Order: sequence, then C-alpha cells, then structure tokens
Amino acid sequence: MAAPTAAIASKTSESNRWIILFFSILSMVAVANFQYGWTLFVPPLQKHLKTEQALVQVTFTIFVLLETWLVPFEGWLVDTFGPKLLVMIAGVLAGIGWVGSGKAESLTALYLSYAVAGLGAGIVYGTAVGSALKWFPDHRGLAAGLTAAGFGAGSAFTVAPIANMIASAGYQAAFIRWGIIQGVTVIVAAFFLKSPPAGWMPKTWRLTGSQEVKKRQTQADFTSGQMAATPNFWLMYVMMTMVATGGLMAVAQLNPMAVDFKVDKIPVHLLGLAMPALVFALSADRLVNGLCRPFWGWVSDHIGREMTMTVAFGLEAIAIFVLLKFAHNPLLFVIFSAFTFFGWGEIFSLFPALCGDFFGRKHATENYGFLYTAKGTASMFVPIGSALAAGKAFDFRADILLLLGGLLVLFAVFVGPTALRLELSRNTKAILLAVAGVLITYGIILTVVPTVWTPFHAKFVLPKTGWMGVFRVAITFDACAALLAFFVLRRMKAPVLSEASVAPQLTPATRGVA
Repeated sequence: MAAPTAAIASKTSESNRWIILFFSILSMVAVANFQYGWTLFVPPLQKHLKTEQALVQVTFTIFVLLETWLVPFEGWLVDTFGPKLLVMIAGVLAGIGWVGSGKAESLTALYLSYAVAGLGAGIVYGTAVGSALKWFPDHRGLAAGLTAAGFGAGSAFTVAPIANMIASAGYQAAFIRWGIIQGVTVIVAAFFLKSPPAGWMPKTWRLTGSQEVKKRQTQADFTSGQMAATPNFWLMYVMMTMVATGGLMAVAQLNPMAVDFKVDKIPVHLLGLAMPALVFALSADRLVNGLCRPFWGWVSDHIGREMTMTVAFGLEAIAIFVLLKFAHNPLLFVIFSAFTFFGWGEIFSLFPALCGDFFGRKHATENYGFLYTAKGTASMFVPIGSALAAGKAFDFRADILLLLGGLLVLFAVFVGPTALRLELSRNTKAILLAVAGVLITYGIILTVVPTVWTPFHAKFVLPKTGWMGVFRVAITFDACAALLAFFVLRRMKAPVLSEASVAPQLTPATRGVA
C-alpha cells in the first residue's frame, strides 16, 4: 500500500502547487495598488491636507522602505510559522493601512497608515515569491516571474475603477472601500497557501529544463548567514541595486524628457489605441513591466539565469540609448520607452530564481527577503537622480544615517561572524544592533521631518546633468550589470556547504512523495 499512497500524494502535491501559485499571484494583485496606484491619490491628498506635494510623496518613500527592508524578518517568520497565518495578518494590515489613509487628517496619520500598509504588502510579496521558489524548483524562473507579474501588472485591472471612484466619491471613499476589498482578498487567498512537505520534490525535478540551470542548482539549504558569507550573494545584491536604480531613475525622467521634446501631448495611434504620447508610454509601463517578468523567467529556465541577465540588461541599455536618439518622434518615443520597461522589470523574476538555485528552498523566503532589500536601497538613489537632473542641492543626512545603520546590521549579523570569522559576544551583537536601530530610526524620522536636528551637515549642490545625464547613468548601470553577469557571475561556481550540511540526494523512489 505504500507505493500507491506515495503516488497519490505525489499527484496531489503536483496539482495543488498550481492552485497555491494562483492564490499567491492573487494576493500580489491585491496589494499592487499600494505602490502602482499611489500616484492617483497624490493630488487630492495634497489638496485636502493643504500641504506641499513633496511632503505627501514622503508617504511613498516610507512605504517602499518598510515594504522592502523588513521582508527578511517577515520571511523568517514565514519560514518558521508557515505562510497561512502570516498572510492573514498581512491582509488585516493591508486593509487597515488603506482605511486609515482614507481617514487621515494629518500628514503624520497618513505616514503611519501607509507604513502599516507597507508592512502588509511586504509580507505578501516575500511570502508569494518564497512560495514560488519552494514549490517550483523545476520552473523556478517562470513561477517567480508569474508571481512578480501579479505585483507589477496587478494594478492594471483596478486602476480605472479606483480612478473613477476618486472622481465620483472622493479619494477617502476609494481608500476605505478598496482597502477593505484588497484586505479581504489577501485573507481569502491565505487559506490556500502552504509550504511543501519536508523532502517533497516534483516528479519533473532534474528530468526537464536546461542543463545550464540544473548544474547551478543546489539541494543544500543555506541559512541567511551562510548565504551572506558567499561572494555570489553580494555580487547579486550589487547587480540588482544597479539595475533597479537605473530603471527607476530613467522612468522618473520620462515626463521631463517628453516635455523637452514637445511630444508629451501629441496623440499616438498604435495597436488600435490613441492617446497622448506620454500617457501612452506610462500606460505601457504597467503592462510591459508585468509581461516581461514571466517571459524572462521562462527564458532563464531554458538558457540559464546569468545568460538571460546578460541579454536583458544589455537590451535595456540599448533601448535607453535608442530612446535618446529617437525620442523626438512621438511614436518611437512610446515604442522605445516600452522596450526600456521590458528590460528592467525582469530583475524581480531572475534574481529570486537564482537565489533559490544557489541557496536552496528551506530558507528561500528569508534569503530572498535580504536580496529584495536591494529595491529599497535603489529607491534611496532615485531622489539623488532627480537632484542631478535639476542641478539642485540635496540633503544626504538621512541617506548617511540609513546606510550606517544598514552596514552595522550586516556586520553584526553576517559579515563579522561569517565572512570575517569574528567571535562576537551576545552583548556586543546586541549593542551593535541597538545602535543600528537608533541610526535607522533616526534616518527614517529625518526622511519624514527634514527639519530634525543632526550633529552634522551633508547638504551639497549637485552638478546639473539634466535628464540626459540621468539616462546616461542608467545606461552605464545596465551595461555594467550585463558585463558582470556574463564575465563574473556566470563563471562563479555555485556556492556549496560542507557535506554534513547538504541534504541527501533524493532517489527516484522518493521524488514527489509528500
């Protein structure tokens, strides 16, 4: 009876994982508006709160920081207690965050409410991507890409009704009603989520897919500390930060670029649609940014992650270069800006897939959480790009405090004990983490309230490069990342643990057994 029972369990797990993937994607769609729908609320918030737009936009900065930098801790909770409970809590936080934003009558209340939404969105994002990495070692790129597409393109389904509700019933009603809808959706999706049983592997494990991918995959399970002791992780972190920074900077400068070329309001007719060039280009962002993630993930399953990175990052650099040459033509402005979007959203499918390949499944949610903080790091550089474009002074105090705090955390938790083999006592580590917490908190407060006192000054006037200079920075970052992927990351050996740490090879008789 053991063999039939194992076969039934195998078949059940094989079918269930696609259901789990569907509800993971659904949860991502439900929180996509927290980031991609934010821009719809900025003008009415500014008018209602009677404040400057820059202060309203601080809300988004807070959201991105909490949505990214806390994912490692949230990932550890998911890996420890399972996804169902954590995602239910995330649904509650997501709903409370938007409902609170709708009721906020001050900037402080808005900041706090959207911070709660950031906590919920971060849990959903980390859990969904981690689940894809655990359940789909045979289609890791495609599964991670489909999951990330839910966040990248999820708002495409709801942006119109939300915009209509803001116009007809006000932004408060839109926040409150959609907050409830999205929070309930996440809670419902949570009931269908679970982690794979210990030792489970799909039947297709090592039977299908690219040999290039198979030889880079490990069955060892790295902890986050062991992962951080490898050069592979740090190179991936630098590359992801570079591509994310370049892409975000370029996207932020599309508006002034279109205005300078006087193409922003010229109607463009393409694929049966007609709208002003700038609106067309920004609309393409949501669609193409979502479609590129599963596409490049699928490609990476066949030709390898590093080769796919080389091609994608290289094409993005070329697309930005060509965009600069032909942006004076409204139609070409739309087409080549779409290619730019197509080239950088894939980092959210390729890097998690490679992270799962290199560092295993058991701690996949927490491990990718640390790599995902590269998005938060990149977001800190985007305002610097805007200051460069305008040649304005920029206050680096918050960035310096956040950077110092982050470096202390990395040293205390990872670099010191693992890479440098330092014996840090519990008290020493606690002191270092406490100082890091103070610095990071100080930096976040300074981001929210720029008038807060600091014992040092770091405000400098940056050289005026214009949007052209920012685009050149993006091209350089993309080209460097493509070269690093081909000449360095591709030639690095996959990280290994000692034999005692490596899980035993699964035999054909136990593959797929739950």
